[in-house]
Amino acid sequence: MVFNFISDYIKHRLTAKSRHGTHSPFVYKLTDEVIYDFNSKTDYKSIEAQRKKLFNDESLITVTDLGAGSHLNKNRTKQVKQIAKNALKSPRLAQLIYRLAKNTQPSNIIELGTCLGITTAYLSKACPDAEIITIEGCPETAKVAGRNFEELGLENIELQVGNFDALLPGVIEGQQQLDFVYIDGNHRKEATLDYFKWCLPKVQERSLLIFDDIYWSKGMKEAWEEIKNHPEVTVTVDLFWIGLVYFRKGQVKEHFKIKF
Repeated sequence: MVFNFISDYIKHRLTAKSRHGTHSPFVYKLTDEVIYDFNSKTDYKSIEAQRKKLFNDESLITVTDLGAGSHLNKNRTKQVKQIAKNALKSPRLAQLIYRLAKNTQPSNIIELGTCLGITTAYLSKACPDAEIITIEGCPETAKVAGRNFEELGLENIELQVGNFDALLPGVIEGQQQLDFVYIDGNHRKEATLDYFKWCLPKVQERSLLIFDDIYWSKGMKEAWEEIKNHPEVTVTVDLFWIGLVYFRKGQVKEHFKIKF
């Protein structure tokens, strides 16, 4: 599995383009102004300080894993610092998600897979006026995330705990439309496709769906291909680590691979 992942990464680097190889004005602007904006932001500092605290947290929690699990550590009892090291999105990727959210300016955000809440915190800082609902399958991991939200003074986050399949339909039903959905959980083909299909009735012109770990496994790669080919999808951007899905009406259907 690790060999396949590395092989996929090398292939992606060889075939992906920078903004200068992108002929779509929309994707060029997105790449130039959002994806490749590596300038430091004030919002990053407090969240990265919180991440450092997690890296030093030796407390043990019991992990309930309802998805495809971790490639790195299968033990059920883990130190918080182990989870922080192995499961949190890197600052580079979490800050990209911050910029994507800030650029989209959604009124609502749904996140599937809270983990310890660092990426959720980035979403909250990017869009302080948005309603954020984040779902975590593991109760003890969710408790740590909740403490992080409190310590960072984040007040626009609703944290739900339970099985994604049970909770997500109700969350979607409660929204008039979906503006920004970040799916980072389960990592199985059928589940990923279910989450995508459940979102479809509520997407609109400015909606952005983000799928994490699109090269995680053969099944996830197949799910990503199926999502790309769906007739309602007009533009996708494959950044290897994540895939962006847009529904821009009147736009020619195009798929882009961008180096990140």
